[in-house]
Amino acid sequence: MTVFFIGAGPGDPELMTVKAARIIGECPVCLYAGSLVPEQVVACAPADAKVMDTAPMTLDETHAEIVAAHELGQNVARVHSGDPSLYGAIAEQIRRLKADGIDYEIIPGVPAYAAAAAALGQELTIPEVAQSIVLTRMSMKSTAMPNGETLENFGRTGATLAIHLGIRALREIERQLAPFYGADCPVAVVYRVGWPDQMIIRGTLSDIQPKIREAKITRTALILVGPALGGDHGFPDSALYDAARPHVLRPKKKASVT
Repeated sequence: MTVFFIGAGPGDPELMTVKAARIIGECPVCLYAGSLVPEQVVACAPADAKVMDTAPMTLDETHAEIVAAHELGQNVARVHSGDPSLYGAIAEQIRRLKADGIDYEIIPGVPAYAAAAAALGQELTIPEVAQSIVLTRMSMKSTAMPNGETLENFGRTGATLAIHLGIRALREIERQLAPFYGADCPVAVVYRVGWPDQMIIRGTLSDIQPKIREAKITRTALILVGPALGGDHGFPDSALYDAARPHVLRPKKKASVT
């Protein structure tokens, strides 16, 4: 018996991996986070499968369902949004599985920041503008952030920031980041990326908060901040395809002999 932690992607069932869909379709037990994973994603479960929305359940209750399936020799599809390695809350589940000697496997999925970049129609790492992405979150009502993992520290890097759980803290985000990025730094908020009601709102650190308030967005949104989100920077072409820079897969052409 195996528990499969499955990354279902951001919400669009077509952004699930083939492997994820296959395993959900084979497991007699399917536990999914209904507040973040639409029912359409688990619609491929067997007709007679036990499918449960874990949103109203505690960790102990979901683990009890897994233990019950283990005793019956049934595989479990534990379906999470995005990629389970990012804010998937699987570490504490894995700890319990190890304690009980239950096997598990992780199936990666499309993370929200990648789906958001696709929805925005742009690259997040622009040559000579931003070559790093920082995935972070605001504390709010969640567990506290580790020492040193502050927006100010990340802001000093100038990297593109992908901020989770921060839609209610836009004023604080502006306060902490404006000294490093400037008040006119581009910001994009992507609400429920991959869902039918997906919404994209663009602005700057100084004006994004009233736009979000007007749109009445209060949850389930990813905030992207950084100069890479702006317009044409006049950046150079990547060296990867530069004809003047041969590499092992594209060696320098020999001069023709006349």
